[in-house]
Amino acid sequence: MKRYTEEHEWVELKDGIAVIGISVHAAHELGDITFVELPEIDTELDQGDAAATVESVKAAADVYAPIGGTVVAVNGDVEAKPEMLNDGPETVGWLFKLRDVKESDLDSLMSAADYDEFANH
Repeated sequence: MKRYTEEHEWVELKDGIAVIGISVHAAHELGDITFVELPEIDTELDQGDAAATVESVKAAADVYAPIGGTVVAVNGDVEAKPEMLNDGPETVGWLFKLRDVKESDLDSLMSAADYDEFANH
């Protein structure tokens, strides 16, 4: 089950690994994404740390870690083809994965239903 932040990031826990990206709403608001900078492998992040940067024709935005953990993988395809974030921000456009996650951080995040209500107001 995905959880969301007020800054429009999502996280989904799969077998102890957290997959993280930006929401469909964020990708839509940014417009055509032209550049993505991802964190280095083995970077330790706390909840709320700036972890990545996404730039579009409209703006540049930091992507914050929705939960704490250690970067175990990054989506190099998104760095090479930033437009993937526009095509599938919550599927093929995931940004990075964390291990050794702080699962208790999930408690402060929104469910998909709560996020939909939040993002559409």
